[in-house]
Amino acid sequence: MTVRTPETAAELAGTLRCAAAAKQTISLEGGGSKRAMGGPIEGQATISTARLTRLLAYEPRDLTISVEAGMRWSELVRLLAENGQMAPLDPPFADTATVGGVVAANCSGPRRRLYGTARDLVIGMRFATLEGKLVETGGMVVKNVAGLDMGKLMIGSFGTLAAIVSVNFKVLPLPVEERSFLLQFDSAAEAAAARKAILKGMLDPAAVDLLNPAAGATVGKAAWLLGIRAGGNAASVRRYEREFSKAWRGAVFEGAGHGRLWRHIEEFTPWFLAKHPDGAVVRVSCTLKEVEPIAESFAGPAIARAGTGVCYGYFDRAGAAAAWLADAARRGWKSVIEFAPAEWKRGAGLWPAPSGDLEIMRRVKKLFDPDELLNRGRLYGRI
Repeated sequence: MTVRTPETAAELAGTLRCAAAAKQTISLEGGGSKRAMGGPIEGQATISTARLTRLLAYEPRDLTISVEAGMRWSELVRLLAENGQMAPLDPPFADTATVGGVVAANCSGPRRRLYGTARDLVIGMRFATLEGKLVETGGMVVKNVAGLDMGKLMIGSFGTLAAIVSVNFKVLPLPVEERSFLLQFDSAAEAAAARKAILKGMLDPAAVDLLNPAAGATVGKAAWLLGIRAGGNAASVRRYEREFSKAWRGAVFEGAGHGRLWRHIEEFTPWFLAKHPDGAVVRVSCTLKEVEPIAESFAGPAIARAGTGVCYGYFDRAGAAAAWLADAARRGWKSVIEFAPAEWKRGAGLWPAPSGDLEIMRRVKKLFDPDELLNRGRLYGRI
């Protein structure tokens, strides 16, 4: 199948309009890094934003940047780091993922605990509709209260509504210093108690991630681990070291070791899937109280954003993930099979118990794409 790669926003809009006029189903992608994510990919026409890579505007003093959707996430990180700034989403597949793909899939990582998700960092957007129109929403200011921001609908839509052309972000200064702490525990209950104490305390870490023993073994500690990412000035980092050393046992990482630790945690999903081509990844959205029992329920590796309530479970075989998901639905856990082999997930129940918002989401889909041509089924087979 021919992949169409428009080079401008107008060309992208025109390509979408022509495909829609011909009633072709359309597969929309960026760098293709997340083909195993969400529902199966279907489309008579494939359109890629990979050639929309320009830096459109960057005002370091205003803490804003605008880039085209096809720019690699790693390139955005590099541009910002040159000015001591960051967009701390920490998505997986960062080397190959595009900005548009990260936003469309609403990807985030460990630092969502302090900085939030794409909905907290995106301040504006331009997207192309199937009618061939280019729509601008939001702006290039951090505070924008001009009314309904349709760009927010695009975040997490998996490209089922429109094609993201460019994204405007608010950015933040990089911390002066950073340290990582890997605290070790004999049980999930002990780790959960420590997590609770940290979150109730005066310190405000950027990340609080829980690793079960199977995941801990991949960083050399087959135990329950809390990964804490701390940043700030020298005095605040030293306070973390003092308080943690009094209360818990563990290791401290800085410099290259700090970077390697979080790179491994952020990229755990692509690392695991590369080792297990028939494997699957389950994502569970939960309360903080539910993190402990959910993390204990996984026989294989599990990593939880323990400060926000998102758990990821890893399975060598997709069938095992489906069995776990069925049990999770009976327990009332909100879960999806986030990654799975393409040939397996056709017809599989990737999202067994959607929330009541699904009907609203379907109505929005009809407004943007009444013939259901764009990325059909990509939103976990439901849209």
